[in-house]
Amino acid sequence: MIDDLPAGLTARHLADDDHPRVLAVLDGWWGGLKGEAGSTERALLLPRLYFQHFNTTSLLVEHDGGGGVAAFLVGFLSQTEPDTAYVHFVGVDPALHGQGVGRALYRAFFALARSHGRRHVHCITSPENTASQAFHTRLGFTASGVKPDYDGPGLDRVAFTIDL
Repeated sequence: MIDDLPAGLTARHLADDDHPRVLAVLDGWWGGLKGEAGSTERALLLPRLYFQHFNTTSLLVEHDGGGGVAAFLVGFLSQTEPDTAYVHFVGVDPALHGQGVGRALYRAFFALARSHGRRHVHCITSPENTASQAFHTRLGFTASGVKPDYDGPGLDRVAFTIDL
């Protein structure tokens, strides 16, 4: 499924019972970004429905031998824009940053999107998440300016697009 992961990691599609495992790593991986409000926001961005209805386009990376969640990508194919796919949420264990895990997840998602005739991928991040902004830029995404209230009052976002 993903052939360029570091040794000791394997990938598969997300499953319904992965939901609590992924939620359990969010606060630690985001280092408390935006405090308690950020914690609530991250949990609300990943309801179980993504693990039930978008599992064939979403990926989980685990440490071999039951070592736990190493990374995940929740993505889907747009129903309203037939040439577009969307990455909704991505996380990589900070201990694995810089080892190509996030890049491997995106490459796998890009390949899946292309196989379904998609030509563009979109995603967003919060303006405070400068590491995410830098990562997406390195991957070749084009960033928008800050979009005030994009996801509701006080929920500003930076939008990204890449052509496949």
